[in-house]
Formats: sequence, structure tokens, C-alpha cells
Amino acid sequence: MKLPAAVRDKGIVLVPLLTTIILWEVLARYVVKNPAFLPRFSEVIFAFYLLRERIIPDILVSLLHFGIGLLLAFSLALPLAIAMGWFKTIFRALDPLIEILRPIPPLAWIPLAIVWFHLTHYAAGFIIFLGAFFPILIDSYTGFRNVPRVLVETGKVLGCIGDKKLIRYVAFPFALPSIATGTRVGMGVGWMCVVAAEMFGVSRNGLGYRLFNEFYYWKQMDYVIAYMLILGLISLLLDRMFRHYIEENLFRWRKGIVK
Repeated sequence: MKLPAAVRDKGIVLVPLLTTIILWEVLARYVVKNPAFLPRFSEVIFAFYLLRERIIPDILVSLLHFGIGLLLAFSLALPLAIAMGWFKTIFRALDPLIEILRPIPPLAWIPLAIVWFHLTHYAAGFIIFLGAFFPILIDSYTGFRNVPRVLVETGKVLGCIGDKKLIRYVAFPFALPSIATGTRVGMGVGWMCVVAAEMFGVSRNGLGYRLFNEFYYWKQMDYVIAYMLILGLISLLLDRMFRHYIEENLFRWRKGIVK
């Protein structure tokens, strides 16, 4: 008997998930036998119940930090990507500086973030900004640099005279998939920086602050893993929302290419 497509699709998602949960529970209960090393899945689920009053405030604070960092990263990276991708002189001038700064881990900037912004939400946002900025910048300016010359010449023939019109009507539409890819990668990297951004105490709430400075300090590993799962689930939700918006509004013409 052939299963309906909807059932098969849900099974593809649920089977690996359920298998992982079962293996986790069995391994923790019968092999590890020490919740300080690996708490059982059932204990982690109970931890969600015990933490129910803390979770929402912590999520909101972390999303605030993430929003500050991502907004600043996109606002600065996109104009800079247009300039570097379209004008060779600007690219040659700025590329060495970008390549010097890009490999520096965001965690290395924490002392400067504290000095510059003190223990505020902006200090956390700055660390997240550093994680998101470079993926957005590099993917975006690569998209602009890869615009085929034939499209540029065709645009000139059709009336796009001058850099401003060529960027708006030719280069930007062509680079849009690269911008979207860079933004998606930047969102992922920025969200991974949330724990590092919050662990030095910019506020008394936040997923990263609670996970590292409270739960880990008191060796409450079931709480630690519960907050780790929250971090993963929020990242999944943000990614799905971004992909849905992009695919449904900007890239509808690409439907059908990948099944």
C-alpha cells in the first residue's frame, strides 16, 4: 500500500527525530547513568516545565540582542557590498582590511565591546553584529562582482545609463540570490554568537546568560540542555520564516527547479 505524499513527508522528518530521542533516553538511562554528564530526555522535558516562567523573558531578551546585531550588520554590509562589488577601486582599497578583520573571532572582541558599550544590550548586539556582518558582506559583494557583462551592456542599450541605474535595475536583481544566501548564513552565525554575547552579563536575562552563568555554574545539566534545545528550535524557526518569505515573495520564479 502506497502512503500519501503528506504522510511520507512527515515520516521523513519524524523518524530520525524519534530515533534520536529514543537513543538519547536509552543511552542516558542504561549506559551513562549519570545526569551530570548526560541527563535523560524525559528529565530535559521536565526541565522545560520547571523553567516555564523564565523561558519567554529570556527568549525576548536574546531576540532583542539578535535584532540589534542583525539590523546593524545588514544596514552596513549591503551598501558596502554594493560599493565593493561594483567599483573595482573600492574593492581593492577595502579588501585587505576586510580580510584582516574577518578571521578575528567575535569572542575576541568582547573586551572592546565592554569598554565601548559597557554592560548594555548594545554590547551584546555588537558581538552578534560581528558574527553576521562578514557573511552578508562577502556573499553580497560576490553577487555584484559576478554580474555578466552581457547583462550590463544590454541594460545600457535599454536605457540604463550611469552606475546608479545599472546597479538598481541590473546588478541588484542579479545579486539578490547571493544577498539572500549571505543574509541567511549571517543570521545563523549571528544567532550562534548569542551565548557568547550574553555570557559576560550584559543583562540578567537572556538564553546565553542563563545557560552559562546560572545553569552551568550550578551544574544543572538538564536545564543547560533544555536551553540548548531552545536555541536550536529558535534558529530553526527563524531560518524557516526567512526562507518562506524569500521563496514566496522574492524568488517565486525559481519554484519547480528543486523538488
